[in-house]
Amino acid sequence: MKTRLGCLSNKSDSYSDFSEFLPPAHETTARCLKLSTDEVVRWSESFDHLLSHKYGLAAFRTFLKTEFSDENIEFWMACEDYKKIKSSTKLVSKANKIFKEFIDIQAPREVNIDYRTREKTKQSLEDPSPTSLNEVQAKVYSLMEKDSYPRFLRSKMYQDMVNRAHAQGQRRSV
Repeated sequence: MKTRLGCLSNKSDSYSDFSEFLPPAHETTARCLKLSTDEVVRWSESFDHLLSHKYGLAAFRTFLKTEFSDENIEFWMACEDYKKIKSSTKLVSKANKIFKEFIDIQAPREVNIDYRTREKTKQSLEDPSPTSLNEVQAKVYSLMEKDSYPRFLRSKMYQDMVNRAHAQGQRRSV
């Protein structure tokens, strides 16, 4: 995943090191050609489409890191993992971890939610179920969709990815 994004990512104005996404030199050509212009452009059709595409999700996470606001997507992803847990013991453990990391007041990666949602979530997690975080996850999703997603689509990083994918497609068809 990082390999495919690396070949499309250019250093942005606000993030000076994409080296973690760069593939080894011998892999660059073969792997860069796998992410089509259509795929990259489709990310702009809907926020849901962006998040459901593993490379779109990775690009969005990278963008949010450049803005020092990746706690929302990390929280959303933690909630997605949480919903898949079958063991009640693990559910309780994961619920506590998510609450302490993202929801609690002064949490290290506190998401921006209102007091009522925070309290309702706290109560819901007293007896956790796979749906306990649905409401707060939906609020954070909505916040990202209305705020971060439009900025991502306007960002130099995304525009560079579209242009590079398009250029790669042009070279392939020649």
